[in-house]
Order: sequence, then structure tokens, then C-alpha cells
Amino acid sequence: MTETTATPNTTMQAVVCHAPNDYRLESVARPTAGPGEVILKIGACGICASDVKCRGGAEMFWGGNGQPAWVKAPVVAGHEFFGEVIEMGAGAEEHFDVRVGDQAIAEQIVPCGKCRYCDSGHYWMCEVHNILGFQHEVAEGGMAEYMRIPAKARLHRIPESLNLAQSAFIEPLACGIHAVNRGDIQLDDTVVIAGAGPIGLAMVQVALLKTPKQLIVIDMIDERLALAKRYGADVVLNPSKDDVNARVKELTGGYGCDVYIEATGAPSGVRQGLEIIRKLGRFVEFSVFGKETTVDWSIIGDRKELDVRGAHLSPHTFPVAIDLMARGLVTTDGIVTHELPLSEFEEGFRMATAAESIKVLLVP
Repeated sequence: MTETTATPNTTMQAVVCHAPNDYRLESVARPTAGPGEVILKIGACGICASDVKCRGGAEMFWGGNGQPAWVKAPVVAGHEFFGEVIEMGAGAEEHFDVRVGDQAIAEQIVPCGKCRYCDSGHYWMCEVHNILGFQHEVAEGGMAEYMRIPAKARLHRIPESLNLAQSAFIEPLACGIHAVNRGDIQLDDTVVIAGAGPIGLAMVQVALLKTPKQLIVIDMIDERLALAKRYGADVVLNPSKDDVNARVKELTGGYGCDVYIEATGAPSGVRQGLEIIRKLGRFVEFSVFGKETTVDWSIIGDRKELDVRGAHLSPHTFPVAIDLMARGLVTTDGIVTHELPLSEFEEGFRMATAAESIKVLLVP
């Protein structure tokens, strides 16, 4: 661990990742603020699909097939957090423009500030790529009672009007906004969002604000499709019941959708998208996959000449997410389904993969 050495009355409870399927609730050193740093008293921390895949040993986190390990354990898990500013190091007030007592949230990435990507303003693609909750060198994650925010982090104040669920959902919403923006949605577009998980449902609400001609949502769980419909989807499709390809072609004069946003995290979601998207369409890949996904690349080039766009993290979208939430343009009602104490993190991880829940929060 990278925090200060524990002494009596300076410990806290935290969920520590040691290895795949080895997460433990431990008493660890409570962090203190160095120069330019902030300590948050965590209000809540969401369990993300990437947390679940990391815990399950997915290659993209732990290495394999020539890929280096991304996770550097032991590390306190969690990147979907927010909290109250309770301590600031020298210069932190001016640096972050926050005060003790403010509610605040930090972006997942802690940019190095020196690589070619940071230097060109593309900080979310930082070559060093330290992500809170996965690598311990810079700082630990938010599944804890307290968290240290490094001076190089990007911290944002949260208005008092937002409640616990709204504040904890800012990070997923910010990621969804970036993915939707990558789709470059036009007024006459038919847009398909595949995957109605927490971020997919955020994307539905954000895509609706772009006022496309048609908004179609695909998922295997009817309850989530009902939510998507409530949030403004024109058509919802369940691949276990509906002929998705036929329905999308029927709704688009036989051509296919203009924009396909893949948020399923399943290889079948990629193949489905390549099938139902029209020629010259825009395919946005958002998901984090547990292993390599294989497709027929001739579809992308020779057959359809698709514009394939990735969507990584949430560059410049945290302020937008906070504003949309504060103005009531995006809701967490129906998305944040469970709040559990930190001590029940095992149940939280189980529920995060179950049909009975959508977004699960751990509350210290």
C-alpha cells in the first residue's frame, strides 16, 4: 500500500484487491494529505462492470496473450466514488478550487502531465495511465472510508442539490456522455444502443438529448428495456425474443442504423452491431471485454466502409455530467437499485452481475 504507515486511531476499513478472486475487507492506514492533495470522506462507491471483470481475472487487467498486467496489487479497489473534502494539503485549496466541507469527485485517471498525450491535451489517453482503484503507485481507490486525491488528479465540486445516488453516478454518466459524443449523432439518425446496463441507460438519456430520428435499445433483460423505454427509447428489442436484424432493417428502410454504440461487454454485441449497422455508419466501441473478441474485419472495410470509434473514460465530461444531473435532465431513478455497507462487498459484487440489480453502491 502507498499510504502512510498505520498508527493507533489512524486506520480505516477498505476493500483491498490482492489477486483475481482475492478481495478482502481489511484495516489499512488512513491516508493523510501531502502538498496539493485532498482527503475525501467517501460517501459511496459504485461497483463497475470493469471491477467485476477485474475480480474475475480478465486478461486485460491481469495480463495474458502478450498483454502486460494492468492491475498492480495490492490496491484498494473502486473508481466510481465521491466524497466530502475533510482535509487539504498545502496549496490544495487554490489548486483544486475546493474547500473543506465541499462534496467532490475525481476523474478515474491521474494524468502524468508529461507524455505526448498529456502534452497535447489528450490527458485521458496518458501513456503512464494511472487509474484510481487499479494501480497503487499514485493513489488507492474509493471502496474505503477515506481516500487521498493526488495533486495531479482532476477534481470537481458537486453541488449540494445532488443526493447520494446522483453523486455516485456522475462517473458512469460522464463515461456515457463521451461515448454518445463519439457517435456524432445527427437529427436524422437512427441510433442503436446495445446494452442497457447502468452506463447504457445513461447513454439512452444522453442520446435522447441529441434528438435523433429514432432511438433503439437492445438488451437481454426485459426490466432494463422497460427502463430504457421510460427514459425515451422509441423501440426496445430483446435478442432472445426478437429478430434484431430484421427489426432494425424494417425500421430503417432496409439499410440499418446510422450509429451503433456497443455497451454490452459481450462479443455477440460486436457481431450484432456489424450486422445491423448501415454502410458508412459510425460504430462506437465502449465496452471492456474480458478477453479478445474476434470479428470479420472485411465487413468493416470492404463491405461497409465503417467509421469505427473507440470511447475511453470521460474526457472533459465530468462538468457536463454534473450539470445534466443538477438540471434534472438525467435521472438515476431505477438505475441505482441497491446500497450496501462496505462490509457486504462480497454480496455487492454478486449482485452487480445479477439480473435483480442494475447499479450497486457500497456505502462506508
